[in-house]
Formats: sequence, C-alpha cells, structure tokens
Amino acid sequence: MVMAEGTAVLRRNRPGTKAKYIQQNIRSDCSNIDKILEPPEGQDEGVWKYEHLRQFCLELNGLAVKLQSECHPDTCTQMTATEQWIFLCAAHKTPKECPAIDYTRHTLDGAACLLNSNKYFPSRVSIKESSVAKLGSVCRRIYRIFSHAYFHHRQIFDKYENETFLCHRFTRFVMKYNLMSKDNLIVPILEEEVQNTSSAGESEA
Repeated sequence: MVMAEGTAVLRRNRPGTKAKYIQQNIRSDCSNIDKILEPPEGQDEGVWKYEHLRQFCLELNGLAVKLQSECHPDTCTQMTATEQWIFLCAAHKTPKECPAIDYTRHTLDGAACLLNSNKYFPSRVSIKESSVAKLGSVCRRIYRIFSHAYFHHRQIFDKYENETFLCHRFTRFVMKYNLMSKDNLIVPILEEEVQNTSSAGESEA
C-alpha cells in the first residue's frame, strides 16, 4: 500500500484478517466455542480481544433487529433485567433512563464509535494497553442487551441463541479474559454449562 505522498506503509496482515478468521470459524460451527475463542499462534491478545468484540457488536445488531418486533418504548420503558436491575444509558451527557430498545441502539452505536475510533484503535496490528482497558466497559454495557432479552423477551432470545450461541460465546469470552465480574453475568449460562457437564459425567459413570 502506498500513501498519497509516496511513503510506503508496511502491514503484517491485511485489515480485517483476524475478523475474517473469527467469522470463518463461526460459520464453520458456531457451537464450537472453544475453537472460535482459541487465538492463532503468536496472536497479539489485545488485538484478539478487540476483534472478537467487534464481531459481538455485529451479531448483537441482529438480535436488536429481532427485538424491535416486541420491545417497544411504551412497554419496555426502562432498560431492565429482572426486577433488581435498571440500567442507565451512558449515551447522554448525564447517564439517564432510556426505553430498552433505545438503550440497545445507543449502546451498540456507542460501542461501534469507540471500536472504530482512530484515537483509541488506530492500528489493527497492535493496540495500546490503555485502549485495551476500555474493552471491559464495552462488554459490561453490551451484555445488558443479552440480559434484557433473556428476562423480558425470552422467546426471541432463545431462538437467536439456538441459531448463534452468541450469549454462550460472549459469556465464555468475558470469563476467559476477565473482562466482567462473575456477579454481573446474570443470564444463567454458567450454571447451565456446569449442569450439562455434571449430567455428562453422571451418564458416563
């Protein structure tokens, strides 16, 4: 690649290569979460986490589109998950309550703006630690979309999850890289996996 002023820019790989690698593994078998989350040898961890987060946001847009059919501002007036959790939307000057579908759109738009920011992520080859540190707050915010869908639009959540294993993959991802506290993972996927493992163990015995 040659820039306008004639200086050559050397790249170790083409832009988006890692994203394509992740997408190929998802297309190959979206239920094989271990394989999808396993980085290629020599892969920079920060870039790997970043590329996965871009992919999660991409796929969460698909869930957001499906939620629009029944998650209306007059029925889901707040971003909630169970009766205990009400989330404030950070897209405003001062965080405030938003209807759940607006919160979902604002959060995904905000995540896309940050992840596409030249200030924080100018390179797809290496990423500064200070920028990698921002990924945890993106994870916490977008996870709320899963939790709202699970507790308030269960049929839509289950159908999408059966097709994509997205929440399972996201949960394993944030646990693997310590991007979220276990206490905040309120969709009971971890318990479900523990039960499945126990059942498999019992049937073998």
